[in-house]
Amino acid sequence: MKRAAKALLAASMMAVIAPWAAPAFAKDKITFAAAVFAEAGRGDRVKAWIQSFNASQDQVEVEPIAIPFSSLANTVFTQMGGGGGPDLIRFDQTDFFAAIPSGRLMPLNDMIDDKAYDFLGPDRFMKVKDVRYGLLFDTTGYALLYNKDILPEPPKDFDSFLAAAKEKTKDGTFGYAYRATMAERAGFWQDLCNYVFGFGGRWSDKDGKLTLNSPDVIKGVTAYKQVYDAGVTPKGADAATYRRMFWEGKIAMNIDNGGVAAIFHQNAPQLPFAAAPSPFPDKAQGLIMTALVVNANTKHKDAAGTFIKWAYAPENQKSLQAAMGTGVGTKLAMSAEEQAKQPWLKVYEEQMQNALPQLVMGHEGKTPEIQQIVLEEVLKVLLENADPKEAMDRAQSLVERRVLR
Repeated sequence: MKRAAKALLAASMMAVIAPWAAPAFAKDKITFAAAVFAEAGRGDRVKAWIQSFNASQDQVEVEPIAIPFSSLANTVFTQMGGGGGPDLIRFDQTDFFAAIPSGRLMPLNDMIDDKAYDFLGPDRFMKVKDVRYGLLFDTTGYALLYNKDILPEPPKDFDSFLAAAKEKTKDGTFGYAYRATMAERAGFWQDLCNYVFGFGGRWSDKDGKLTLNSPDVIKGVTAYKQVYDAGVTPKGADAATYRRMFWEGKIAMNIDNGGVAAIFHQNAPQLPFAAAPSPFPDKAQGLIMTALVVNANTKHKDAAGTFIKWAYAPENQKSLQAAMGTGVGTKLAMSAEEQAKQPWLKVYEEQMQNALPQLVMGHEGKTPEIQQIVLEEVLKVLLENADPKEAMDRAQSLVERRVLR
């Protein structure tokens, strides 16, 4: 009887222990929503990067959630508004700034020690009033891409750039290409930002006051018009067309983002292209960035922190860069062999130190409305020979009355 009683007691103890002991060995599962997971090729590489985290330890598991770019913001914002949503999100710059005022993002000051990381210059945009709301996930600036067979040396200033573009426009080859139609409004805005920033213009000042008609903005618009009038571009061609023309050797120069350089390298490995700083007076150029953020609704803050600390370790940043084909959030040392394989990466990293978001800072959420008015006025400059100053004066007035009223 004593032996039977002991067995019964042992079984009873196991029954008590099992319910709470088993979960101690289970991973804390968190979700990570991003549009990149829905991309062919690159999405698979980034998911494999996340799986390397999952295999690296036994405390946390990250589940990638693929949501197409066109619906990510609406889907996630709706979930967050209802008190739910994924634990981690990769937002583009517009959605990142839109999420902050509503309190949807968890402040990360107590999670991230800035001194522990060698962040790229654009990391400064991850903070608002000294509060960190995100970290750069992937990012790229803009630089001059040129075909070395057509143009052995890149131009160093705007005058030599324009002269070279004119000289190389002949026999079915164009000296340059950019967007200048409302059919590609977003790209038109990106290209215009590079000229405005490159001539010292900013859409607003440090206090958020609108500066659409400042002298330096007008200089950038005037330069944009000079290129348009020079007849050096395949007018009306969309970005997909003229980028294909570039890798076919039919365009000498483009000012484009680092993701495009990676595409050229992958799709046309024989293309003799190189990158150089944009040939404008001011070093500032546009910035494409995405932010890794933590949902304020998360119940797994510590698990999110574990993943973030892993993701921003140098060796994991380097493998993320290889997966994305662009810059990431931190400066990375590159061997001579690595630089030789992808020499443009270092050029873009240096350019990013001065890069600016293609947003109207202080009015980030209203940028699409402001963009529409500005581009309509710039089109009048391009197509109707409207005076750049008068056009930008109208843009300033219209935005103040219609958008910022």
